This record gives sequence, structure tokens and C-alpha cells, in this order.
Amino acid sequence: MAVLWVPPIRRGGDVGVMTDTSAPTITSPTDMHDMVVVHRVFRRELRSIPDLLRGVRAGDLDRAATVAAHARLIVSGLHLHHTGEDELLWPLVLTRSAPAADLVERMQAQHSEIEALLPQLTTALQRWEAETRPAVANEAAGLVDRLHELAVEHLDDEEQEILPVAALAITPEEWAAVGKAGVAKMSRAELPIMFGCLMEDATPEERQQMLRSLPVPVRVLMRTWGSGHYRRYITKVRDPR
Repeated sequence: MAVLWVPPIRRGGDVGVMTDTSAPTITSPTDMHDMVVVHRVFRRELRSIPDLLRGVRAGDLDRAATVAAHARLIVSGLHLHHTGEDELLWPLVLTRSAPAADLVERMQAQHSEIEALLPQLTTALQRWEAETRPAVANEAAGLVDRLHELAVEHLDDEEQEILPVAALAITPEEWAAVGKAGVAKMSRAELPIMFGCLMEDATPEERQQMLRSLPVPVRVLMRTWGSGHYRRYITKVRDPR
């Protein structure tokens, strides 16, 4: 999920743009609302994972494996999301939007702070999954709490400060390419889970627009097998019974 891609949800308004004459002319802001939908997943799941970790009984290796795998999936998604921005989004924004340098520098610094935490979390999750001791659960949960704190600060800044600038610098085609590059890095097993995560808190409008914009065979798959697969997955993650 570099920027985990879902088809853009069109919203309106014409605005003048551009500071770099070599950039394509953009007559209205590129719709980047799909980024907000993606961010909801990270906010929700990183908030809930610490309680899942602390709720596993000592010695319950099967339950620990389920929760640890979900934690890794979300953390990996966040990493890919940020990697896609660093590699594909920020360079375009810096080239084309003069006021963006300070904003992009802040985004990159926040990415670095988040990335620095991930090796510690990876180690803690591995140890907890092998031992399932409450003390190690608390250690891993504390690291996820800190990751959630850092991520929320970053996602809030990104939505409020950088997306309005990026929307005036990036074409819809370029925005879609950023997202597709992220999807290409995900496994086939991960895609229906991550799409289900996106759909969970989507509004009816967002849900319908995302589904309508998919190719028909994929749309049918996500409405049938995909939705049931996600329900079974997330029920197993959240309900220890």
C-alpha cells in the first residue's frame, strides 16, 4: 500500500495552479480523498492492536500468531504507504510547488521517526509471538501505542497541510500511478484484506464509488468472495473465541 490505491472519489471546484512551468497544466485540484480513506485504516488498526496484544492469554500461541500477523500486515502497509510517498509523490510536489519544501521536509522527518521505531516493534512482536508472556505483550503494545501517536500526528499534518498543495501539483494520472505502484508491491493474499479494511469505515458514497470504479470482474469478486473473506479474517483477529 505505498499509497494503497482505490479509484479517486471525484469532488468539485476549479482553482488556478502551478508554480513550475514545465509541469502539466492543472485546471482543478486532483481528487486525493482516497488518501483520507487509507489513513482511516492506519488510525483505526494502530489504535486497536495494543488491546489485542494485551488481551492474549499467556501461552496461547495460536492466538498470538493471529494477532502478530495482523499487526505485521498493518505495519507493513504503513511502511509501503510512506515508501510510495517518498519515492513518487514528494519529488513531484517539490519540483512543481514552490511553497512545499518546508512541508515535504516535515513529512520526511516524520516518516524517518516512524521508520526508526519499526525494527524495535518487529523484534518485540517476534519475541512476544514465541513467548506470549504478558511483560513482552506490554512491551510490544507500548511500541504500537507510540507508533499510533506518531502516525496520527503525521497523517493529520499530511491531510491538512500537504494534500491541498499536492492536489494542485499532481495530475489525476500521476496520482493513480502512485497508488498502483503501491498495490504492485502487495501480495494477492494481502489485497482483499486491505481492500476490506478500506471499506469497513467508508461512507456509502465512498464505498459505492470505489466499487463502481473497479473493473467488473474485480467488483463482483470483492462484493462476493472478497467481502466474506475479509469478514472471516477480521472476526478471527478481533474475537478470540
